[in-house]
Amino acid sequence: METATVAALKKELQFYSKDDLMQVCLRLAKFKKENKELLSYLLFESENEQHYIDGIKEEIDEAFASMNTSSFYYSKKSVRKILSNTKKYIRYSQNKETEVQLLLYFCRKLRTMTPSFTRSSVLRNTYETQLRMIRKAMEKLHEDLQYDYQRELEKLES
Repeated sequence: METATVAALKKELQFYSKDDLMQVCLRLAKFKKENKELLSYLLFESENEQHYIDGIKEEIDEAFASMNTSSFYYSKKSVRKILSNTKKYIRYSQNKETEVQLLLYFCRKLRTMTPSFTRSSVLRNTYETQLRMIRKAMEKLHEDLQYDYQRELEKLES
C-alpha cells in the first residue's frame, strides 16, 4: 500500500462529515500513543501554551532527578531519552518560542547535572548541538524575545 500525500489527504477529508471526521480522529488516537498525545495537546493544551511548557519542565525535572548517574553510559542514555521526549513535545507545539524555552531549560538542567556533562564528549556534543538549535530557532522569533533569550543563551555558553 502506498501512502498518500498530505495534500491528497486534505482533499479527501474535505468530503467527510463532522461525525466521520470524529471517527477518523478517534481511530488514529487508538492506533498509536503519539497520535493520542498529539490529539491531547491539540484539544486540551494548545490554548494555554505556558501551562503546557510548565508541565514539560516538570517532566524534565523528574527525569533528571531519577536519572541513573552511576556511569556515563547510563547518564548518556538517560539524557538522550529526556531530549527525545522534549523534542517530541516541541514537535507537537510547532511554536518556536516553546522550542527555545524548552531547549534552554534542558540545557540548564544538563549544566547542573552531576557528574558534570563536560567529562563526556558525547554529552558535551549534545549540549553544543542544542545550543546551535536554540540559536537557529531564536532567529525566527520577534526581536524583543530574541534579546531576552540571547541573554539566557550567553549565560549557558559561558
